[in-house]
Amino acid sequence: MQAENVVELVEVTKTYRLGEVEVQALRGVNMKASRSEIVAIMGPSGSGKSTILNLIGALDRPTSGRVVIAGKDISKMTENKLGEIRRDSIGYIFQFYNLIPVLTAYENVELPMLIAGFSGEQRSARAHELLELVGLADRANHRPDELSGGEQQRVAVARALSKRPPLVLADEPTGDLDSKSGMQVMTILRDLAKKELSTVVMVTHDHQMASLADRILEIRDGRIVKETEII
Repeated sequence: MQAENVVELVEVTKTYRLGEVEVQALRGVNMKASRSEIVAIMGPSGSGKSTILNLIGALDRPTSGRVVIAGKDISKMTENKLGEIRRDSIGYIFQFYNLIPVLTAYENVELPMLIAGFSGEQRSARAHELLELVGLADRANHRPDELSGGEQQRVAVARALSKRPPLVLADEPTGDLDSKSGMQVMTILRDLAKKELSTVVMVTHDHQMASLADRILEIRDGRIVKETEII
């Protein structure tokens, strides 16, 4: 039985115009990520990693080709429809956490569910469950400036998974952490994603973090040049 693809890119190109100069960021990229799979994208600066993440995250559109998320071709969707995809189907984890400083850990995890229309009871149960799973139940009422970097990123992981999205995008999720905290966060992300059956597509420069993925895609000059399955 073939695994369900949550992400599929088909012959995707992306060209940016800088004045009179055209920059080809992606040159015919094909990739898939199946349900509960963790895929790490690696490559040098300017290789196209962030462009892929922006396209998968419905933050940008391809110049040509198709981007399919959870069975829906988002390549030519209206802005309103793209907003619905971002709200309902995708969780985001950023390098610098991007927690709202005036909200507690609990409120940061709760916020995406509030926006998505979850009931108060659903929000409370889910936020407490996730904070327990990331080891921060006793820090639920602390604001970000009262948490360490590793703790803030664990809150960010819980927030990204709060709506049970089919897809989680992580942009250098351990890039601002020391190696011990980074490994702890990455292990929690991997274990939670498997438990929740969420697909994770992650951009990273860190080979140690990438080794916790199921597959590593290496990109250079806008093309995927190597694919490695982690046994």
